[in-house]
Amino acid sequence: MSHLYAIILAGGSGTRLWPRSRQDHPKQFLDLVSERTMLQETYDRIVPLVPEENVFVITSWRYVDDVHAQLPYVPKAQIIGEPEGRGTAPPVALAALLLRERDPDAITFILPADHVIPNGELFRRALAAAAQTADQNFLVTLGITPAFPETGYGYIHAGEALGDANGMNVFRVRRFLEKPNLETAEKFVASGEHFWNSGIFIWRGDKILQEFSRHMPDTLKQMETLVQRGLDAPSFQQDWKGLPNETIDYGIMEKAEHVAMLPLDAGWNDVGSWAALYDLMARDDAGNAVQGNHIGVDTTASLIYSHKRLVATIGLENVIVVDTEDALLICAKDRAQDVKKIVDELKARNAKKYL
Repeated sequence: MSHLYAIILAGGSGTRLWPRSRQDHPKQFLDLVSERTMLQETYDRIVPLVPEENVFVITSWRYVDDVHAQLPYVPKAQIIGEPEGRGTAPPVALAALLLRERDPDAITFILPADHVIPNGELFRRALAAAAQTADQNFLVTLGITPAFPETGYGYIHAGEALGDANGMNVFRVRRFLEKPNLETAEKFVASGEHFWNSGIFIWRGDKILQEFSRHMPDTLKQMETLVQRGLDAPSFQQDWKGLPNETIDYGIMEKAEHVAMLPLDAGWNDVGSWAALYDLMARDDAGNAVQGNHIGVDTTASLIYSHKRLVATIGLENVIVVDTEDALLICAKDRAQDVKKIVDELKARNAKKYL
């Protein structure tokens, strides 16, 4: 089989995990769930399968040094800084073009840097199976077996069975579906045919470039010009800003024909909110997840994070308290997705010191 490569996408801002996740140090660089950061854990999960010299990281220009500090074993030339976020499609095209020069037969794993996947062994088995499927000219994704009717994720509708790879079932993808309302999500979960969209993709480099040629030809041409000029060219920043802002899901995957999916039930979580982090953390007898110094009286089912100070709570239930050096968040757990609204308000007030 072809050589395996990993492209880690590490440019997100993690606004729903404010105030710990900030513009200068977003969630992928934080040790939220273990002593290793989320970026480091992403790397740790794949290096048994992918040689370290075959790992690339695409991030924001402002995080290149952070990535290098956390992953010193990745060649610095393979840590690429985007001048600004343009969605996931441009960095995917860039990676495919860079690898075309290096290894025309490359099979590439596209991996977000901010996922938690406790069962690394099963995850690698799924990636190996996906690589076998990709070698048959499929664009492949991993569909997460839904644990509950989540309305914050997109879904994948699985179609006919395509057999198995590495002992795992493979299905044709019927369609990608946008984030549903609760009633629709409940129907999706009950059907057994719908899976959470993980945002993890596997394909041959030549195959994804063919799909860009079909569905995003202008982006491909722009990116080819950019690569020909060189990533250190004076025009790189301006050329990059001229690219469309598009996701690989909408730009390619929803339009491509030969798309396959492998179901994965490995404890996946994208840690998209404090409530999601609570689900991953160890909890005490009162159901509280605590990091730092906390005294609780009649406090239950809550997440408490303290940076330095003692946090004392009385009579709280299903509440999130996050105390950092310069900001304090107090939030009902079922409103955790709305933390982004605080960040939006801070931007509106031009309160840059808190962003």
